[in-house]
Amino acid sequence: MFNPLVVLSAARTRTTTAIGHRLGLVQISLAAALWGTTGVVVRKLHESSDLGPVAIGFYRLLAAAALLLIASGPTLRRSLRGLASHPWSLVGAGVGLGIYQVLYFISVADVGVGVATVVSLGIAPIITTVIEAVRTRRRPGVRTVLVVTAAVLGLGLVALASSGGATAAAPRPGLGLLAAVGSGVSYALTTIVSRHAAQGISAVVMATTSTVIGTITLLPMALISGAGFVVTGAAVSLILYLGAATTVLAYALFYAGLRSTPSSVASVLTLIEPLTATVLAVVLLAEPLPMLTVVGGVLLLSAVCVLYLAPAAARPDPR
Repeated sequence: MFNPLVVLSAARTRTTTAIGHRLGLVQISLAAALWGTTGVVVRKLHESSDLGPVAIGFYRLLAAAALLLIASGPTLRRSLRGLASHPWSLVGAGVGLGIYQVLYFISVADVGVGVATVVSLGIAPIITTVIEAVRTRRRPGVRTVLVVTAAVLGLGLVALASSGGATAAAPRPGLGLLAAVGSGVSYALTTIVSRHAAQGISAVVMATTSTVIGTITLLPMALISGAGFVVTGAAVSLILYLGAATTVLAYALFYAGLRSTPSSVASVLTLIEPLTATVLAVVLLAEPLPMLTVVGGVLLLSAVCVLYLAPAAARPDPR
Protein backbone atom coordinates (compact mmCIF):
# COMPACT_ATOMS: atom_id res chain seq x y z
CA MET A 1 0.00 0.00 0.00
CA PHE A 2 1.34 3.37 -1.00
CA ASN A 3 2.33 5.48 1.98
CA PRO A 4 3.28 9.08 1.12
CA LEU A 5 4.90 9.58 4.55
CA VAL A 6 7.31 6.71 3.93
CA VAL A 7 8.19 8.06 0.47
CA LEU A 8 8.73 11.55 1.90
CA SER A 9 10.92 10.20 4.72
CA ALA A 10 13.03 8.18 2.28
CA ALA A 11 13.49 11.20 0.00
CA ARG A 12 14.47 13.35 2.95
CA THR A 13 17.00 10.74 4.08
CA ARG A 14 18.55 10.55 0.61
CA THR A 15 18.79 14.34 0.43
CA THR A 16 20.42 14.57 3.86
CA THR A 17 22.89 11.83 2.94
CA ALA A 18 23.83 13.54 -0.33
CA ILE A 19 24.34 16.86 1.46
CA GLY A 20 26.50 15.11 4.06
CA HIS A 21 28.69 13.56 1.37
CA ARG A 22 29.15 16.89 -0.42
CA LEU A 23 29.86 18.67 2.86
CA GLY A 24 32.59 16.14 3.60
CA LEU A 25 34.15 16.81 0.19
CA VAL A 26 34.05 20.58 0.80
CA GLN A 27 35.59 20.24 4.27
CA ILE A 28 38.51 18.14 3.03
CA SER A 29 39.04 20.45 0.04
CA LEU A 30 39.26 23.52 2.30
CA ALA A 31 41.71 21.68 4.54
CA ALA A 32 43.87 20.86 1.53
CA ALA A 33 43.85 24.51 0.40
CA LEU A 34 45.06 25.59 3.85
CA TRP A 35 47.80 22.96 3.76
CA GLY A 36 48.82 24.37 0.39
CA THR A 37 49.95 27.55 2.09
CA THR A 38 52.39 25.64 4.32
CA GLY A 39 55.34 25.59 1.93
CA VAL A 40 55.50 29.35 1.46
CA VAL A 41 55.11 29.99 5.20
CA VAL A 42 57.77 27.41 6.10
CA ARG A 43 60.19 28.99 3.64
CA LYS A 44 59.62 32.44 5.14
CA LEU A 45 60.00 31.05 8.66
CA HIS A 46 63.25 29.29 7.78
CA GLU A 47 64.65 32.48 6.24
CA SER A 48 63.67 34.65 9.21
CA SER A 49 64.61 32.28 12.05
CA ASP A 50 66.99 29.68 10.50
CA LEU A 51 64.96 26.88 12.10
CA GLY A 52 65.38 23.39 10.63
CA PRO A 53 62.58 21.10 9.35
CA VAL A 54 62.20 19.09 12.57
CA ALA A 55 62.08 22.21 14.76
CA ILE A 56 59.51 23.87 12.49
CA GLY A 57 57.36 20.75 12.59
CA PHE A 58 57.62 20.63 16.39
CA TYR A 59 56.70 24.30 16.88
CA ARG A 60 53.83 23.95 14.42
CA LEU A 61 52.29 21.10 16.42
CA LEU A 62 53.16 22.74 19.75
CA ALA A 63 51.26 25.90 18.79
CA ALA A 64 48.35 23.83 17.52
CA ALA A 65 48.24 21.67 20.64
CA ALA A 66 48.29 24.73 22.91
CA LEU A 67 45.47 26.42 21.00
CA LEU A 68 43.36 23.26 20.97
CA LEU A 69 43.87 22.60 24.66
CA ILE A 70 42.81 26.16 25.47
CA ALA A 71 39.78 25.99 23.20
CA SER A 72 38.73 22.49 24.25
CA GLY A 73 39.31 22.86 28.00
CA PRO A 74 35.71 21.93 28.89
CA THR A 75 35.92 18.86 26.63
CA LEU A 76 39.30 17.65 27.87
CA ARG A 77 37.68 14.71 29.60
CA ARG A 78 36.18 13.62 26.30
CA SER A 79 39.67 13.68 24.79
CA LEU A 80 40.87 11.32 27.50
CA ARG A 81 37.83 9.09 27.02
CA GLY A 82 38.46 9.08 23.28
CA LEU A 83 42.05 8.05 23.88
CA ALA A 84 40.84 5.23 26.11
CA SER A 85 38.27 4.03 23.58
CA HIS A 86 40.55 4.19 20.51
CA PRO A 87 44.09 4.11 21.96
CA TRP A 88 46.00 2.59 19.06
CA SER A 89 44.16 4.54 16.36
CA LEU A 90 44.73 7.88 18.09
CA VAL A 91 48.35 7.15 18.96
CA GLY A 92 48.98 6.04 15.38
CA ALA A 93 47.29 9.18 14.02
CA GLY A 94 49.35 11.43 16.31
CA VAL A 95 52.67 9.75 15.62
CA GLY A 96 51.93 9.69 11.90
CA LEU A 97 50.98 13.37 11.99
CA GLY A 98 54.41 14.27 13.35
CA ILE A 99 56.41 11.90 11.15
CA TYR A 100 54.94 12.65 7.74
CA GLN A 101 55.09 16.43 8.12
CA VAL A 102 58.74 16.32 9.27
CA LEU A 103 59.64 14.06 6.34
CA TYR A 104 57.87 16.52 4.05
CA PHE A 105 59.77 19.50 5.49
CA ILE A 106 63.05 17.61 5.09
CA SER A 107 62.17 16.84 1.49
CA VAL A 108 61.34 20.49 0.82
CA ALA A 109 64.75 21.52 2.13
CA ASP A 110 66.61 18.84 0.14
CA VAL A 111 64.80 18.60 -3.20
CA GLY A 112 62.57 21.69 -3.43
CA VAL A 113 58.93 22.51 -2.72
CA GLY A 114 57.48 21.44 -6.09
CA VAL A 115 59.03 17.99 -6.34
CA ALA A 116 58.59 17.27 -2.62
CA THR A 117 54.89 18.13 -2.69
CA VAL A 118 54.15 16.26 -5.89
CA VAL A 119 55.98 13.09 -4.88
CA SER A 120 54.73 12.93 -1.29
CA LEU A 121 51.07 13.54 -2.14
CA GLY A 122 51.13 11.84 -5.52
CA ILE A 123 51.74 8.37 -4.09
CA ALA A 124 49.23 8.76 -1.21
CA PRO A 125 46.04 8.00 -3.21
CA ILE A 126 47.72 5.01 -4.82
CA ILE A 127 48.68 3.57 -1.44
CA THR A 128 45.24 4.14 0.12
CA THR A 129 43.39 2.75 -2.90
CA VAL A 130 45.49 -0.42 -2.89
CA ILE A 131 45.09 -0.87 0.86
CA GLU A 132 41.31 -0.39 0.71
CA ALA A 133 41.04 -2.81 -2.23
CA VAL A 134 43.00 -5.44 -0.29
CA ARG A 135 41.06 -4.82 2.92
CA THR A 136 37.63 -5.10 1.27
CA ARG A 137 38.81 -7.81 -1.15
CA ARG A 138 37.26 -5.81 -3.93
CA ARG A 139 38.81 -4.27 -7.02
CA PRO A 140 38.56 -0.48 -7.29
CA GLY A 141 35.74 0.69 -9.55
CA VAL A 142 36.42 2.11 -13.00
CA ARG A 143 35.53 5.62 -11.80
CA THR A 144 37.98 5.41 -8.89
CA VAL A 145 40.76 4.15 -11.14
CA LEU A 146 40.16 6.91 -13.70
CA VAL A 147 40.02 9.65 -11.03
CA VAL A 148 43.22 8.49 -9.34
CA THR A 149 44.96 8.03 -12.70
CA ALA A 150 44.02 11.53 -13.86
CA ALA A 151 45.11 13.06 -10.56
CA VAL A 152 48.44 11.24 -10.47
CA LEU A 153 49.09 11.99 -14.15
CA GLY A 154 48.44 15.66 -13.48
CA LEU A 155 50.83 15.63 -10.56
CA GLY A 156 53.40 13.84 -12.68
CA LEU A 157 53.25 16.61 -15.27
CA VAL A 158 53.67 19.22 -12.55
CA ALA A 159 56.67 17.31 -11.22
CA LEU A 160 58.18 17.03 -14.70
CA ALA A 161 57.77 20.76 -15.24
CA SER A 162 59.40 21.70 -11.93
CA SER A 163 62.01 18.95 -11.61
CA GLY A 164 64.72 20.79 -13.54
CA GLY A 165 64.79 23.93 -11.41
CA ALA A 166 64.14 22.09 -8.14
CA THR A 167 66.92 19.60 -8.78
CA ALA A 168 69.40 22.34 -9.63
CA ALA A 169 68.63 24.13 -6.37
CA ALA A 170 68.48 20.97 -4.25
CA PRO A 171 71.54 20.21 -2.10
CA ARG A 172 70.60 16.51 -1.56
CA PRO A 173 68.04 15.45 -4.20
CA GLY A 174 68.36 11.71 -3.52
CA LEU A 175 67.69 12.08 0.19
CA GLY A 176 64.94 14.59 -0.56
CA LEU A 177 63.10 12.21 -2.90
CA LEU A 178 63.44 9.38 -0.37
CA ALA A 179 62.00 11.64 2.35
CA ALA A 180 59.14 12.62 0.03
CA VAL A 181 58.28 8.96 -0.61
CA GLY A 182 58.39 8.27 3.13
CA SER A 183 56.15 11.26 3.75
CA GLY A 184 53.61 10.07 1.19
CA VAL A 185 53.48 6.54 2.60
CA SER A 186 53.19 7.88 6.16
CA TYR A 187 50.42 10.24 5.11
CA ALA A 188 48.44 7.45 3.43
CA LEU A 189 48.67 5.20 6.47
CA THR A 190 47.78 8.06 8.80
CA THR A 191 44.70 8.88 6.69
CA ILE A 192 43.43 5.31 7.00
CA VAL A 193 44.09 5.15 10.74
CA SER A 194 42.53 8.59 11.30
CA ARG A 195 39.35 7.66 9.45
CA HIS A 196 38.91 4.59 11.65
CA ALA A 197 39.13 6.68 14.81
CA ALA A 198 37.04 9.55 13.38
CA GLN A 199 33.96 7.34 13.10
CA GLY A 200 33.40 7.41 16.87
CA ILE A 201 35.21 10.58 18.02
CA SER A 202 34.40 14.24 17.40
CA ALA A 203 36.68 16.27 15.14
CA VAL A 204 37.79 18.55 18.02
CA VAL A 205 38.73 15.64 20.27
CA MET A 206 40.47 13.91 17.36
CA ALA A 207 42.50 16.99 16.45
CA THR A 208 43.42 17.78 20.07
CA THR A 209 44.59 14.27 20.89
CA SER A 210 46.57 13.75 17.68
CA THR A 211 48.39 17.10 17.86
CA VAL A 212 49.38 16.54 21.49
CA ILE A 213 50.70 13.07 20.66
CA GLY A 214 52.47 14.45 17.58
CA THR A 215 54.12 17.18 19.66
CA ILE A 216 55.38 14.64 22.19
CA THR A 217 56.68 12.48 19.34
CA LEU A 218 58.73 15.32 17.83
CA LEU A 219 60.02 16.80 21.11
CA PRO A 220 63.16 14.63 21.48
CA MET A 221 64.04 14.97 17.79
CA ALA A 222 63.62 18.76 17.97
CA LEU A 223 65.87 18.98 21.02
CA ILE A 224 68.56 16.90 19.31
CA SER A 225 68.42 18.82 16.01
CA GLY A 226 68.27 22.24 17.68
CA ALA A 227 65.09 24.14 18.49
CA GLY A 228 66.53 27.50 19.58
CA PHE A 229 65.88 30.65 17.57
CA VAL A 230 65.76 34.42 17.96
CA VAL A 231 62.21 35.34 18.97
CA THR A 232 60.81 38.00 16.65
CA GLY A 233 57.31 39.16 15.84
CA ALA A 234 57.54 37.78 12.31
CA ALA A 235 58.73 34.34 13.43
CA VAL A 236 56.10 34.05 16.15
CA SER A 237 53.36 35.15 13.75
CA LEU A 238 54.38 32.55 11.18
CA ILE A 239 54.49 29.81 13.83
CA LEU A 240 51.04 30.80 15.08
CA TYR A 241 49.70 30.75 11.52
CA LEU A 242 51.13 27.27 10.98
CA GLY A 243 49.55 26.12 14.23
CA ALA A 244 46.16 27.86 13.95
CA ALA A 245 45.33 27.83 10.23
CA THR A 246 47.28 24.97 8.65
CA THR A 247 46.90 22.63 11.62
CA VAL A 248 43.99 23.40 13.98
CA LEU A 249 41.48 24.60 11.39
CA ALA A 250 42.74 22.40 8.56
CA TYR A 251 42.80 19.16 10.53
CA ALA A 252 39.46 19.90 12.20
CA LEU A 253 37.95 20.22 8.72
CA PHE A 254 39.83 17.15 7.54
CA TYR A 255 38.71 14.91 10.43
CA ALA A 256 35.12 16.15 10.10
CA GLY A 257 35.17 15.36 6.38
CA LEU A 258 36.54 11.88 7.00
CA ARG A 259 33.32 10.95 8.79
CA SER A 260 31.52 10.74 5.44
CA THR A 261 34.40 10.31 2.99
CA PRO A 262 36.49 7.16 2.32
CA SER A 263 40.22 7.55 2.85
CA SER A 264 41.00 6.90 -0.84
CA VAL A 265 38.70 9.77 -1.91
CA ALA A 266 40.12 11.99 0.85
CA SER A 267 43.63 11.38 -0.46
CA VAL A 268 42.59 12.47 -3.96
CA LEU A 269 40.90 15.62 -2.63
CA THR A 270 44.01 16.59 -0.70
CA LEU A 271 45.83 16.79 -4.02
CA ILE A 272 44.41 20.32 -4.06
CA GLU A 273 47.31 21.11 -1.75
CA PRO A 274 50.09 21.02 -4.40
CA LEU A 275 47.90 23.00 -6.78
CA THR A 276 47.42 25.68 -4.12
CA ALA A 277 51.14 25.67 -3.37
CA THR A 278 51.94 26.15 -7.07
CA VAL A 279 49.59 29.11 -7.43
CA LEU A 280 50.99 30.77 -4.30
CA ALA A 281 54.54 30.21 -5.51
CA VAL A 282 53.72 31.96 -8.79
CA VAL A 283 51.83 34.84 -7.19
CA LEU A 284 53.93 35.44 -4.07
CA LEU A 285 57.37 34.15 -5.08
CA ALA A 286 57.23 35.00 -8.82
CA GLU A 287 58.12 31.44 -9.82
CA PRO A 288 57.59 30.53 -13.51
CA LEU A 289 54.50 28.56 -14.56
CA PRO A 290 55.39 26.14 -17.40
CA MET A 291 52.71 24.79 -19.73
CA LEU A 292 53.14 21.28 -18.29
CA THR A 293 52.19 22.69 -14.90
CA VAL A 294 49.03 24.21 -16.38
CA VAL A 295 48.05 20.92 -18.07
CA GLY A 296 48.77 18.99 -14.88
CA GLY A 297 46.66 21.42 -12.85
CA VAL A 298 43.73 21.01 -15.27
CA LEU A 299 43.91 17.21 -14.91
CA LEU A 300 44.05 17.54 -11.15
CA LEU A 301 41.03 19.86 -11.03
CA SER A 302 39.15 17.55 -13.39
CA ALA A 303 39.66 14.64 -11.01
CA VAL A 304 38.39 16.73 -8.09
CA CYS A 305 35.38 17.90 -10.13
CA VAL A 306 34.42 14.28 -10.81
CA LEU A 307 34.30 13.70 -7.07
CA TYR A 308 32.08 16.74 -6.55
CA LEU A 309 29.71 15.84 -9.39
CA ALA A 310 29.48 12.18 -8.37
CA PRO A 311 29.10 12.11 -4.58
CA ALA A 312 27.87 8.54 -4.70
CA ALA A 313 31.45 7.49 -5.37
CA ALA A 314 32.43 8.99 -2.02
CA ARG A 315 30.15 6.75 0.04
CA PRO A 316 32.01 4.53 2.48
CA ASP A 317 31.80 0.79 2.06
CA PRO A 318 28.91 -0.34 4.32
CA ARG A 319 30.97 -3.17 5.73
